[in-house]
Amino acid sequence: MSTRFDGFADRADAGRVLARRLRALEDDDVVVLGLPRGGVPVAAKVAAALDAPLDVWVVRKLGVPGHEELAMGAIAAGGGVVLDFPFARQLGLTRHDIEEVARRELTELRRREASYRRGRGEPDIEGKTALVVDDGLATGSTMQAAVRTLRQHDPERIVVAVPVGSRQACAVIGAEVDELICLQQPEPFVAVGYWYADFSPTTDGEVQRLLGFDPEASVES
Repeated sequence: MSTRFDGFADRADAGRVLARRLRALEDDDVVVLGLPRGGVPVAAKVAAALDAPLDVWVVRKLGVPGHEELAMGAIAAGGGVVLDFPFARQLGLTRHDIEEVARRELTELRRREASYRRGRGEPDIEGKTALVVDDGLATGSTMQAAVRTLRQHDPERIVVAVPVGSRQACAVIGAEVDELICLQQPEPFVAVGYWYADFSPTTDGEVQRLLGFDPEASVES
């Protein structure tokens, strides 16, 4: 018999609930990586519970021109790209259309990297457990891009943890990682935000504070 799922109060609440399922990783050499921006408040609660370092792995969705909420792929730190070519062709998009979207999102990705890292290098995950956290999985394209680029940094294992996700996305990501922890896979899924009472946009300032930076300080300082 299935248990009724009414969702989470907000991302912090989801992070606390998710952290309880991740206690088995307490003895691992873990680096917690939140996907900005919405995944970072969730990841912060997980990192605090595991007493593990918190960092980010910047990923940008490649949205369909004119319908940006629809993902046709994603681009991640390190230049990794995941693209659904059949979907793009079905929509009549040309190579030029796709390149324009990728160029725009790469610019934003670099801006966020500078904003969130403040001169720090990428997190050292070689030989460690990379615990990648987001606020949910809808299509899975952004997480897929993150995982594929993380593999290039030789982690011991990659664990993806999310509070909620669609069954299709969880199946896709589960096949690519060493372990997937998804607390809820409701049907119908609708959207990630549907399962949060408060799904207010996470700001750059909030991400910076959670990472231990002063949002008022200049990037160069």
